[in-house]
Amino acid sequence: MEKLEKALISVSDKAGIVDLAQGLHNLGVEIYSTGGTAQTLRSAGIPVTDVASYTESPEILDGRVKTLHPRVHGGILGKANNLKHLGEMKQHKISQIGLVVVNLYPFEKAIARPECSIDEAIENIDIGGVALLRSAGKNHAFVTVLVDPDDYRAVMEELQNDGKQVSTETRRRLAIKAFQHTAHYDSVITNYLDRDTSTKENNFPTFLPVRFEKLNTLRYGENMHQQGAFYREMGAAGPSIATATQHHGKAMSFNNVLDANAAMELALEFAEPAAAIIKHVNPCGVAVNGRLVDAFISARDTDPLSAFGGVIGLNRSVDLETAKEITSNFVEVIVAPGFHDDALAHLKQKRDLRVLDLGLETSTTTASIQGWSLGVDVKRVKGGLLIQEFDPAVDEDLKHLKIVSQRTPTDDELSALRFAWRVTKHVRSNAIVYAKGTKTIGIGAGQMSRVDSVQLAGKKALRSLKGTVMASDAFFPFRDGIDEAAKGGITAVIQPGGSLRDDEVIQSVNEHDMAMVLTGVRHFRHA
Repeated sequence: MEKLEKALISVSDKAGIVDLAQGLHNLGVEIYSTGGTAQTLRSAGIPVTDVASYTESPEILDGRVKTLHPRVHGGILGKANNLKHLGEMKQHKISQIGLVVVNLYPFEKAIARPECSIDEAIENIDIGGVALLRSAGKNHAFVTVLVDPDDYRAVMEELQNDGKQVSTETRRRLAIKAFQHTAHYDSVITNYLDRDTSTKENNFPTFLPVRFEKLNTLRYGENMHQQGAFYREMGAAGPSIATATQHHGKAMSFNNVLDANAAMELALEFAEPAAAIIKHVNPCGVAVNGRLVDAFISARDTDPLSAFGGVIGLNRSVDLETAKEITSNFVEVIVAPGFHDDALAHLKQKRDLRVLDLGLETSTTTASIQGWSLGVDVKRVKGGLLIQEFDPAVDEDLKHLKIVSQRTPTDDELSALRFAWRVTKHVRSNAIVYAKGTKTIGIGAGQMSRVDSVQLAGKKALRSLKGTVMASDAFFPFRDGIDEAAKGGITAVIQPGGSLRDDEVIQSVNEHDMAMVLTGVRHFRHA
């Protein structure tokens, strides 16, 4: 590797660039630069050679063409150990450039502004910068490329400590980072230009850009014979398991992440203090109460057997009383907006208990998180992907309930129905939830027929179903589900409606003196 003699710097984000350039100058490195970057460096007293002076070709077309020149790209792409390349470079007065520092026009930031016009977006598409990054990345055997200001200090330390050289490993790592950056940049541009906002039906892009950063390699996937890893979606809004702080416990497993996400989503569905206990991605107990500890106890008491070894989601900072109640049984994971110091100290006494902190205000719920449902939900299938909008919160469903029974639900029944409907959205279909007040009594999940889920929810109940309400994530295709629920003493039902046999279902409800409301919206959760 040749010692670094010349560097090219052209950045939109000027963070840290003066310190980097000063360090390069102190090492005797000649700096080529353009436009605003050159002005910034000169203002800091750092000598700079204009690229236009080096190429003997001025910037043209309002700055659209600055670095697209053989002397620039030849200096980056020439192989330092290739005599033919070196001869051609000498013939054409091309200097070897060993360091390229570039970040791109802020296209993503520009289009995030509602007032950004298509013309402004187009002008924020970087051409020369992308070309520089690709050239430097391709020739990383001889060239160091910097696209992220966070890498400036480490590279400078290598140059200072290793005789103006950067290691092969560092150059390769930085080249990968540069290509990741340009790939994401191009995908954002593609998505922006490809979008069609004229109709909701055509609002999905032809090309689906995704960008994920690996957080860690997992011990295994769903099963021990499968490898697994956990990735974080770049730029995603709202709370997530990927951005949570783990205060304590063993490393999260593949299944822990899935269950913790389900627990978080369900707990944050409610505005009041709520607890959700998840087992194998399904809730086995959910409750809302004025005190967090009481909400947890009610959730746990729905199905204590299943709650053993479960994953707990809470929507308030965990206090000591709640922490003590939680640790009275074996728990795998707790995820919450935060933890009181004494509660966290108590939880840490359980060696393997995983404690995840979402870092939220204690009153944060899905209803108050802007951007919670932005982006697309992706499901992987062999050979392809399915994408859809995220299923939004159920608030709109509950604003437009339609009473179809002869009997109107009481206020208590209506409150319980609203609670059960929120829970049902998070149960794998076919989903049935029995609730009384604001706690679950029995949950039937994932059965092949809806009446089977009705029966399962009854079997899971540990107390009388008399006076309990029932929620169903989709319509009842036959009256048998209602008839079965009536045997246990269910008094009110909430469901979407829309079956060919709705009349028969309503007739069954009336025969049993039940109340029934329709939401008009189903909430299937298949995967």
